[in-house]
Amino acid sequence: MPSLRQLEYLVALSQELHFRRAAEKVNVTQPTLSAQLQELEKRLGASLIERGSGKVLLTPLGREIAERSQKILAQVQDIRDLARSSAHGFRGTVRLGVPPTLGPYLLPHIVPRLHSQHPDLKLYVREGKPRDLLSDLMGGDHDLAVVPLPVTSTDITVRSVFREPLKLVAAPGHPLAVRGNATRSDLAGEKILAMEPGHHLHDQVAHLCEQCGAELLRDYEGTSLDTLRLMVGMGVGLAFLPALYVRSEVGTRGEMEVVDLKGPALSRQIAIVWRATTVHAPLFEAVTELVRNTVRNHLKELILLD
Repeated sequence: MPSLRQLEYLVALSQELHFRRAAEKVNVTQPTLSAQLQELEKRLGASLIERGSGKVLLTPLGREIAERSQKILAQVQDIRDLARSSAHGFRGTVRLGVPPTLGPYLLPHIVPRLHSQHPDLKLYVREGKPRDLLSDLMGGDHDLAVVPLPVTSTDITVRSVFREPLKLVAAPGHPLAVRGNATRSDLAGEKILAMEPGHHLHDQVAHLCEQCGAELLRDYEGTSLDTLRLMVGMGVGLAFLPALYVRSEVGTRGEMEVVDLKGPALSRQIAIVWRATTVHAPLFEAVTELVRNTVRNHLKELILLD
C-alpha cells in the first residue's frame, strides 16, 4: 500500500508541477521525492507522471489519485487535531493562511484580542494567493484561511465576514487627484496598475478596466501592494488599493491622493473558511465572531456581511 508520505509527495507535485519546488514544499531532496514517486507508481502498478515532455504533467489517473490523496491527508490531519483537542482544548498551534494583500493590515487588529481570549493558543501565519490557500487548506497545511469570496467547494465551511472597499488612488498631480472625485466614465483611457495574476484583486481590476475602457498595465503588474503604491506615486498609473491598506500605509505619506469614485463601489468580500471535517469548528466559529466584533467596533472602513 502507498505510504502517507508518498501521497504527500504526489499532492505537492500536483500543486507545484515542478520537482524541485515540490521537494522544497515537503522538505526533502529532489532525488528523494523522485525515488518515492517512482516507488508509488510501482506499488500501484500504474503511471502517475508524464516524463520526457519537457515539463511536469500528471496523467489523468495521477490527477485523480492526487485529488483523493489530498482529502486523505486532510482527514489524517483532522485525526491528529482530534487527539490534541481532546487533551488540551483551545491550546496548541493553529495554522492560518491569509492573502498578502490583507493579512498584514487585518491581523494586527485581531491577534492581540485572540491572544487575550485564548492565551494558550498560538497562531502560525503563512501568506499565499487565494487559490493556493484553499488548496493548502484542503491538503492539511492550513487549519483555516481568510480568503475572498466566492468559495464553491462543498468540503469547506464558509463564514462570510466583511466587505472591503477598494479605493482609487492617484499621484498628487494627476487631474483626478486635483479634482478629488471621478466617475467610472472618467477612467476611460486611463492607465491602471494591478496585482499580478493569481490575486483576486487582479481579476477585479481587470474586469473593471474592460467595463470602463481603461488600460490595464500588464507590463507593470505588482507583486505587492507596496509596489503598486510606489508606482502610483511615480505617476505610472492609477490603482485600486484595499481600504485597510490605505488606512495603514497611505493616509500620512503624501505620496498619493484618494479619489472619490462615484457610482457602484469596487470592493471584495472576505470570508473565513475551514475544512468541513475539522474537529476545531467551535474554535474557528469563535475566531470568526471575534473578527466580526473587531470589524463592528474598530474597523469602520469595512462593512459586515450577514
